[in-house]
Amino acid sequence: MRSLFWRILGAFWLALVLMGALTYLLVRIFNQDDWILNHHPGLKNFAASWLSLYESGATEPALYYLQQQKRRYRIEAQILDENGVSLSKGLSMHSLAWEAKRGAQRLPWRRITQEATGSNGQSYLFIYRIAHSELGAWQRSNGLRPVIALVIALLVLTAMSLLLTLSITRPLNRLRHAVHDLGETTYQKEDLSQLAQRRDELGVLASDFNNMGQRLQGLIKSQRQLLRDVSHELRSPLARLHIALALAERCSEDERATLWPRLHLECQRLDVLIDEILTLARLDQVQAPKQNIAIDELLNDLVDDAALLEPEQKIEIKGAHNCSYQGWFELLQRALDNLLRNALRFNPSSDPICITVTQQSTGLMISIRDHGPGVSDEWLSKLGDNFFRVPGQIHQGYGLGLAIAKRAIEQHGGQISFSHHPEGGFIATVQLPQID
Repeated sequence: MRSLFWRILGAFWLALVLMGALTYLLVRIFNQDDWILNHHPGLKNFAASWLSLYESGATEPALYYLQQQKRRYRIEAQILDENGVSLSKGLSMHSLAWEAKRGAQRLPWRRITQEATGSNGQSYLFIYRIAHSELGAWQRSNGLRPVIALVIALLVLTAMSLLLTLSITRPLNRLRHAVHDLGETTYQKEDLSQLAQRRDELGVLASDFNNMGQRLQGLIKSQRQLLRDVSHELRSPLARLHIALALAERCSEDERATLWPRLHLECQRLDVLIDEILTLARLDQVQAPKQNIAIDELLNDLVDDAALLEPEQKIEIKGAHNCSYQGWFELLQRALDNLLRNALRFNPSSDPICITVTQQSTGLMISIRDHGPGVSDEWLSKLGDNFFRVPGQIHQGYGLGLAIAKRAIEQHGGQISFSHHPEGGFIATVQLPQID
């Protein structure tokens, strides 16, 4: 991953290095004797050239070299040996006058000294004086170098800062627009698909935001659909209650007494429907921490409860011994209880309901098989949808039992599938993922 942290840190340190190098360069350029000695054409390699002439015995050429240096670059030089004896005889009088005037007035020249060692190991002191006009002209002619270096450094830093700024602000602006679209419920996953491909923190943030946006959009869509379905489903029992109440107002006392059981039944149905709707809505809420669930104990409790409701029905459990799963107990219990109740509703009492638990490498599989008539293949994919009821079935509920079971299993990261058994009957299969 190309971390944004390392990118910012690298840009910061590179800027420091560039500015440090530029500062060092400028300090060396302006008013530095070593810089002038090493770069001025009249002083560069002057000491080595003069010493080679002098030590070879060419005294006159050495003095002539000094004169040439003065005429060409307006630089006067005095050379002293280790004993302080001047070796530049032709310039000694000028040097004395130069030293005498030094304290009297500020002359338009600059004094630079340089120590050099000859081939014989002796040390020499070179004393130069350069006219300010000559030194200023040379610095102006070579002043473009530091200016160019400064401009280049500033351009590089500006480009780096601009790229770094754009690499941060552009994704943040896109995220800001995505947040705005999410608030307006117009969010589209494709808006951040390119940004989510980045291999840094902003890419991870965009990917997580995409997942969150899809989750929120799904919740909003499901809640809206649930609201529409609820409003539709509540109309029927409320309409029947209104009709029964209207009839009760017009009936005699004896006829009214026969309507009270009808009113009581409709109230019970309405209460059951509201309870299932609230249960379905609560499934999307944040659950408590997962706990270890003993599957065999859970199934045995469900079988005991079913025996109270349908004592004539037989239920067999296979493979659940010492089987456990890490999840939410109430959700898993509600899902399996709804599936078992659905099987009890259609299973004939002559054949047992079979609950099979299978531990696999991918997780836990629980199948509930009944010997009922099943449903047509065209309706299998719709089982588990909110308020869906198979047309033509005798035992009609509210279409929320399988929806609650499906949503509870999905909260565990699993899924429910419905199919027909080859030997007859209907199978609901719960596939739970591997325990972390």
